[in-house]
Amino acid sequence: MTDHDNVLPYLRTLRDLIRWGASQMNAAGLHFGHGTDNAIDEAAALVLHALHLPPDLPAEYLQAQLTPPEQQAVLHLLQRRIAERKPAAYLTQRAWFMGLPFYVDERVLIPRSPLAELIERHFSPWLPDSRQVGDILDLGTGSGCIGIACAYAFPDARVDLVDISTEALEVARRNVADHSLEDQIGVIQSDLFSALKGRYYDLIISNPPYVALAELDTLPTEYHHEPRLGLVAGAEGLDMVEQILLQAADYLKRDGLLIVEVGNAQYALCEALPEVPFTWLEFERGGQGVFLLNAAQLRQL
Repeated sequence: MTDHDNVLPYLRTLRDLIRWGASQMNAAGLHFGHGTDNAIDEAAALVLHALHLPPDLPAEYLQAQLTPPEQQAVLHLLQRRIAERKPAAYLTQRAWFMGLPFYVDERVLIPRSPLAELIERHFSPWLPDSRQVGDILDLGTGSGCIGIACAYAFPDARVDLVDISTEALEVARRNVADHSLEDQIGVIQSDLFSALKGRYYDLIISNPPYVALAELDTLPTEYHHEPRLGLVAGAEGLDMVEQILLQAADYLKRDGLLIVEVGNAQYALCEALPEVPFTWLEFERGGQGVFLLNAAQLRQL
């Protein structure tokens, strides 16, 4: 990155720093895919965080001039993003999902699932009466963002956040507390369903690991800051989803639904299990690789 002292006189406003930071990121060939998809938005997130400003800051403030210490703070954070190739969410320890803020660090994946769009719609039209949803399972919860978002969407439902990783569950518990949802949400350590005997759900939603081993090596550096346990699922990326398909029926209520995100593993899954009647969901805001099966379909597998 250019020497700070040489550029500071030209970077007086928030707008200056966002533009310059984005140019530096693009020049360095950074990858964007952890909450933002372009350099401008990534630079804006870092600049606003360094200045203790909200992400929805009114545009007129972009012309505000910075003090020298503020300039240095912003430049330091931008420099870290470029030098470490670490996603902005890990540098700020803040991510957003369904418009809600979440604490994140390198113990969990950074939220970026299209499932937020389904939760906002209360899973319509697949759940004809969302008022009847009493129990929800977020399987492989990580930061807890999916289950916590479900708790907001279904305030009368009980939500369980489940993960095998004790470190991830520490982050999930923090987020549950930050959202004051301890009375509605339970946090359980479990290898998939192993610790859930006797529990039955109207909705099981999961974003499990689904990256194939060979694919992992091809991912940009930014992804290698994320926990391997949350990404990799065997040679074809199907190890976790295949286990979920085999076990989920035993934990669903009679009219329950299973919704799972498998990303690019969609094609390998369809090839491996051509007889399974997956319903592949579509998203208005982008995203793919999310399937739905009902309890009756799962019991026939």
